[in-house]
Amino acid sequence: MNKPLKQHLIDPEICIRCYTCEMTCPIEAITHNDDNVVVDASKCNFCMDCIPVCPTGSIDEWRVVADPYSLEEQFEWTELPEQEDIGQSEAETGLEALDEAMAALLAEAHRGAGGKAKAPASAAKPSVNMYTPGKPATAEVQGNYRLTDDPDHDVRHIILDLGGQPFPALEGQSIGIIPPGTDDKGQPHLPRLYSISSPRDGERPNYNNVSLTVKREAQGLCSNHLCDLKQGDTVQITGPFGATFLMPDNPGARLLMICTGTGAAPMRAFTMRRQRTTGGKTGGMVMFFGARTQKSLPYFGPLKKVPKDLLDQHLVFSREGAREYVQQAIAREEDKVAELLKDPATHIYVCGLRGMEEGVEKAMTNIAESIGEPQHTLRDRMREEGRYHVETY
Repeated sequence: MNKPLKQHLIDPEICIRCYTCEMTCPIEAITHNDDNVVVDASKCNFCMDCIPVCPTGSIDEWRVVADPYSLEEQFEWTELPEQEDIGQSEAETGLEALDEAMAALLAEAHRGAGGKAKAPASAAKPSVNMYTPGKPATAEVQGNYRLTDDPDHDVRHIILDLGGQPFPALEGQSIGIIPPGTDDKGQPHLPRLYSISSPRDGERPNYNNVSLTVKREAQGLCSNHLCDLKQGDTVQITGPFGATFLMPDNPGARLLMICTGTGAAPMRAFTMRRQRTTGGKTGGMVMFFGARTQKSLPYFGPLKKVPKDLLDQHLVFSREGAREYVQQAIAREEDKVAELLKDPATHIYVCGLRGMEEGVEKAMTNIAESIGEPQHTLRDRMREEGRYHVETY
């Protein structure tokens, strides 16, 4: 028997096929087919560059094996295999075989990736990867509306009609948009991922459509393509993706939502779902939403019309008024957040730019300590229970 070795794998159930890891890998050890993104064991040197860029933690998976899983095997997976019994102590110790430097790097990267996420226990079972780059769905643009009045922040609300194509998507999932044309190698562009901002029954109830919240980026191939679309245009779609950043189907669950910019997309979907299922009478939701100014905050007008009983909003602006960031607003509302942290019915969702994570983590750490529990202990327990979710980019 060959000496057991560690193999780096990607969890196909959690992976959202954003391809960021593949584009980041310096030695091209990560590749994909229409179904899965996988790691080539013959190339991987455990440099860990791919770990921190993953928004879901799906790339932080490892197995000790006698013989590496081939690319062909990994391409066929719908879930990760269990650790095989190879009768060796290395299989029992797993990652303990990593040297201290690599283990420290993994721990830091793991924190940045939001840890290994789990779906809420009551969440509906998601459909994943129904449409692939090789067999995408075609959607027609029903509407393209500008959400912001800031010339430097062109954010759009785009509604896509799937027609007769089945596309069951849950709140918190994402879809891929395939930009037209080819890359510099003459290959079709990889899909770009966007969070769905509509609830499971559609932007319009009981219509087979979805909405996206898209910010135009100066050099953004796909964002410019989407923001320039007109009613009646068509786009190629993959997905849906995401099996953990999901909404609990328990009406008694409380949601603490923290977001910036277009990270508001899944929070909008959560709010609309709760509003439709409760009749808008109660929500149990608290949201901290940050932007530069009121004019650059997506959905500012519609949010002001959402009843406070449904959604307790804390809209903060870094360039006007009190000049706050979300972490400062969280600290200011310490008592409210502490009460939520103590409630086992609370689910936490963080979505937005990766730069927000450190400040939010510090604010939450201070509040957790005020109730007598270290933040990492509380966070890890909530994550294990499917109540702590982070997707940053």
